[in-house]
Amino acid sequence: MPTSAFDALADRFARIPEGAGASAWTDFDEDVREALRWSRSVPPVHTWFPGTPGRRPTAAETAVALCGPDGRTREAALSFAGGSPGLLPLVVVRCADWAGPVRERARSVLRAELPGLPHGAFGDLLAVALLIAGRLRGDAARTLLTGALREGPESRVAALLGHGDRGIRRLAHRIGVERGLLSPARLAEIAATDPDAVVQDLCANAVLATVRDAADGALLDPLLRSRQGRVRAAGVTGLRRAGRAAGAEPFLYDRSALVRACARWVLRQAGTEPLPLYRAVCAAGAGAGAGTAAGMPDDAPLGLAECGDRAVDVPVLWTLTGHERPRVRASAVAGLRRLDAVRVDPLVPLLDDGSARVVREAVTALLPWADRIPADALLRRATAGPAPHVRKGALRLLAETGGAAFREAARVLADDPDPKLRALARRATGA
Repeated sequence: MPTSAFDALADRFARIPEGAGASAWTDFDEDVREALRWSRSVPPVHTWFPGTPGRRPTAAETAVALCGPDGRTREAALSFAGGSPGLLPLVVVRCADWAGPVRERARSVLRAELPGLPHGAFGDLLAVALLIAGRLRGDAARTLLTGALREGPESRVAALLGHGDRGIRRLAHRIGVERGLLSPARLAEIAATDPDAVVQDLCANAVLATVRDAADGALLDPLLRSRQGRVRAAGVTGLRRAGRAAGAEPFLYDRSALVRACARWVLRQAGTEPLPLYRAVCAAGAGAGAGTAAGMPDDAPLGLAECGDRAVDVPVLWTLTGHERPRVRASAVAGLRRLDAVRVDPLVPLLDDGSARVVREAVTALLPWADRIPADALLRRATAGPAPHVRKGALRLLAETGGAAFREAARVLADDPDPKLRALARRATGA
């Protein structure tokens, strides 16, 4: 009969919840092996398994036997694993067993069980297979299950598109694209809304592959509206093939550098040079009244710097550091840094800006020249600045040079009312 150690392990198996993650099964396998490896109280396999005549071992007994240290026991247990969905995750683990006979038996059992397996159970097995795929001999189960997904019913792929395991979702989308199971419109919707960058790229590229001419151009609209820069970039790239190159112009001022670069490429391919467009917009924003300036795209200054000329475009960027809108000021500072046109004295006043975004950009631009800023001025900002972002920016610059001013600032800010700044100062002092 099973020992108390065996009973404890069997009880643990019974408490593994339905739909448990893949690691629950690999952890159980390792723990059983470790618990029984040096145990002399476990009877030999022939005395308790495959069971006394007329008695089939319980699922819990079979589960422990599937993971035990004795290869003969594991192989014998596989005879009782078929037809029991709760044991199949451990069968997947055994597909990577170090013992050849156990591996082959496990793969045979798994192969026989796959055709009638419910979609949810199939996903659970696939999660285990993906987890152990990196092990020695661990790829066989993944190959078997992936093949079944590629050749199985469409409903199985559809069911796994929303699986909780990221690896499974990626695989299901990849196979769905390969098999042509997702319409271009559905692919565009997934690319625009899915939170996983891998799925976004996969579906966006699949959409672009279907765009042949202007008739397909509507497929790009969800991509162009996406919150994800990489997806918008794919949509912008597709505008050229759809005969809508002019539609790339608004994306010259996108918040994403990748999108801006794609928009410039599309316009150039259509014969339009983007630099004059940037210069016109920035000049208008720098020289117009407040009403006109308010319509200026926030990231136009940085776009100008990305393709502009230092000798020509730096003056307008300096002017835009005084723009009424914080995002434009921040973009102008970032543009100056990109063109290597930073000057310390004109930028120092921006360390007191009311916008945290502007102060962050100013600090980033000034870090290489932090030793040129008077330490006492930075210390005043760090300890008496009116806003947490001002105090934090001054502390960052002081930290770049160290010294007594930095230590004093960190000491004072260790009791700052802002919790994030307080934590930052305490880390700086080692408190």
